[in-house]
Amino acid sequence: MKELIMNLYNYRLLLKSTVKKDIRGKYKQSFLGVLWSFVNPLLTALIYAIVFPFILKNTESHYVTFIIIGIIPWTYFTSTIMQGTTIILANAGIIKKVYFPREILPISVNTSGLVNFLISCLIIFIFLIFSGIGFSKYILFLPFIIVVQYIFQLGIILITSAVNVYIRDAEYVINFFINMLFYATPIIYSKDMFMGTKIAWLIKLNPIASIINSYRNILFYQTLPEIKTLLITLAFSIILFIIGLKVFNQLQKRFAEEV
Repeated sequence: MKELIMNLYNYRLLLKSTVKKDIRGKYKQSFLGVLWSFVNPLLTALIYAIVFPFILKNTESHYVTFIIIGIIPWTYFTSTIMQGTTIILANAGIIKKVYFPREILPISVNTSGLVNFLISCLIIFIFLIFSGIGFSKYILFLPFIIVVQYIFQLGIILITSAVNVYIRDAEYVINFFINMLFYATPIIYSKDMFMGTKIAWLIKLNPIASIINSYRNILFYQTLPEIKTLLITLAFSIILFIIGLKVFNQLQKRFAEEV
């Protein structure tokens, strides 16, 4: 951990430039540019808002706002995991030629994703205002929840980015798993919809479900997040990050040979 902190400090300019490159490169030669950070989640949320009330017979008031608060953190999660998984192979050329702490690559992906997420949060705030829901004092928990999600995702991509160098099919397996995870995460439905059923345990064991529920609690329902569950998710995320860092450090020794 100490070595990681020193590497991040010594190569802070490289990290900063890599994050900028990720953000600019994502929308390079695009007419709307960074506005896609607004358009993509907004269009996705509107499609779900039109279709799923008929399928799930959801009676949630302000359903578009409800969906938006779930879709935007989920988009941050999925885009970061998928891009993070392939980040080492995507930078094979520079890895073979130049030495730098390899962990900068997954960290930069997660950080650039965070920037896009924070921009997209403006959509949430706009919908909260125009729906009449507004804001409450519980919004003060927002930075804490974002930190939990950041650590959780970083732990995942430290592992997946390293494993994908050796097992090239890993990205396809992860993509399939994320698609399945969508249905086990309360994005288009309320967390209480499946409570008391046989699959309720899937939602309880799903860390990203805990994170999205926390966003909804403080922004949509304007209540205190489930502190115990959130702290358990934080503890799990820290453990996952430590394991991920060890796995990454062990596997990165042969990156230059394998990419």
